[in-house]
Amino acid sequence: MNDMEDDQILSVGIDLGTSTTQLILSRLTVKNFASAFSVPRINISKKEIIFQSDIIFTPLSSPTKIDAEAIKKFVTEQYKKANIDKQAIQMGAVIITGETARKENSSSVTEALSGYAGDFVVATAGPDLESIIAGKGAGTNIVAKRQRRSVVNIDVGGGTSNLGLFNDDGEVIDTACFDVGGRLIRISKENHQITYISPKVEQLIKSLKIDIRVGMRVTAEQLQPVVDVLTQILENSIGLGNRSPYFDLFITNHALHPEKKIDGVTFSGGVADCLNEELPRDEFRFGDIGLLLGQAVRHSAIFKEKTVYPSVETIRATVVGAGSHTTDVTGSTIAYTADILPIRNLPILKIAKSDESLAADALATSISEKINWYKVQNELSNVALALVGRRSPSFADIQRYAAGIVKGAQILLVKHEPLIVMVHEDMAKALGQSLFALLPSKYPFVCIDSVKVENGDYIDLGAPIANGEVLPVIVKTLVFG
Repeated sequence: MNDMEDDQILSVGIDLGTSTTQLILSRLTVKNFASAFSVPRINISKKEIIFQSDIIFTPLSSPTKIDAEAIKKFVTEQYKKANIDKQAIQMGAVIITGETARKENSSSVTEALSGYAGDFVVATAGPDLESIIAGKGAGTNIVAKRQRRSVVNIDVGGGTSNLGLFNDDGEVIDTACFDVGGRLIRISKENHQITYISPKVEQLIKSLKIDIRVGMRVTAEQLQPVVDVLTQILENSIGLGNRSPYFDLFITNHALHPEKKIDGVTFSGGVADCLNEELPRDEFRFGDIGLLLGQAVRHSAIFKEKTVYPSVETIRATVVGAGSHTTDVTGSTIAYTADILPIRNLPILKIAKSDESLAADALATSISEKINWYKVQNELSNVALALVGRRSPSFADIQRYAAGIVKGAQILLVKHEPLIVMVHEDMAKALGQSLFALLPSKYPFVCIDSVKVENGDYIDLGAPIANGEVLPVIVKTLVFG
């Protein structure tokens, strides 16, 4: 027996970046694939963008604080332009990235927008999460799975380049970020005078002993030495070429693990649209070095030594909304401590299948590294750990999983965050008992199975119903255009 239901939902997506903000309204068709024997999973079968706002400069009340009232006003105006009543919108997603990705911003924006969509998922993304979002938006996970190869997406924006590495199953296995981008030097389009140089590029210029400074008129040739170093750093970032002496200077948070194999590359971000063989006549028409950097990357070792696949979306994978589906998880498969429920909008951290067979210590290392992906401005909020699990696990398997999880999640346990674990296979009861034995006395945790989630999803866990036998679970999926 198979219930195939198609639901149409109106959804809003708002992208709040360091410099720009935009809003998109979409109509999503959600198919719920569920049968008596399988785990329901959500599938967005169709997405249709029905309205796209103008791109505005992100309204700030201080360099790092978003003006939430101005965002509210912007959203109200856009709904009016689109001729849509806010009551008609069922789901919304806001992604806050870059310098503005801070806890206080997400709570003030959430508060300002409550009532502007049935349910808002507000995601603040530090560099690692931004790398994952950019890679998924570029379709790198799909390319990697289709080609059965490991593929890295390099999202080259204005200020940073975010790298997301996907294995041949399309799972994200590593991330990195470098301060390499098209707007590190800004130049007046009219008279080619330099108006801005980023602090790290200032250091580089000093070290190269070249004469480039704010206020001077400049040519592409004069800027070439800087562009060459930035390009070399991007080559180095995926293991190519001799290591630049400036490599460490330009790391934002960390580089990729050098032992991880990289077969292919995709590009996204503003500079990805500038990967041209030849420079256009007016190389400063964007008022920055983006076109110079794009051309240098096009002639770099990346194009000579790696397969470069076209990405689905270059300029910027923006969020177009969120879809959700609700399921009830029943008693035979859950272990939980009741007083911590309900919990809302918890991001999912899915452990790669290849990591699940590791010994407990190695599994723990992988978990703790990946929990750090969710750090924003060095602050960590709780995440839900998701695993596939085993169909008929041995006692030793259960013990290994439990030990790996508890050790790997220490960084969350120290903050006394409830431990939330989700397994696809039917083993939550046994795993829950092992976790209970390893956790400090009366430590709050939830372990459920038969829920299928992916990295980048969010979940709500409702308060238990039916005498505690049933937990309502809502899985929300961000949808990219």
